[in-house]
Amino acid sequence: MNHMLIPPREPQQNPVRPPMVYVEKPVKWEYKQIVRDLEKEKLLDEAELNELGKEGWELSGTAQQPPLAYFYFKRQVEK
Repeated sequence: MNHMLIPPREPQQNPVRPPMVYVEKPVKWEYKQIVRDLEKEKLLDEAELNELGKEGWELSGTAQQPPLAYFYFKRQVEK
């Protein structure tokens, strides 16, 4: 019979402590939804996306329910 001995696990000398992150003020967002009927309109193109980016909008999600495509954007609200 072959028995393998596993040495006991030694306790960690210095426990890992993740860094603390402090947020001074709550972040507020505003949202924008663009809906495209793909039977009548084209998808958002690079120029449209770049223009939205210049305005501070960030694409945060998409959804599709044919023939409609939904684009969800968000940007931080400055107080």
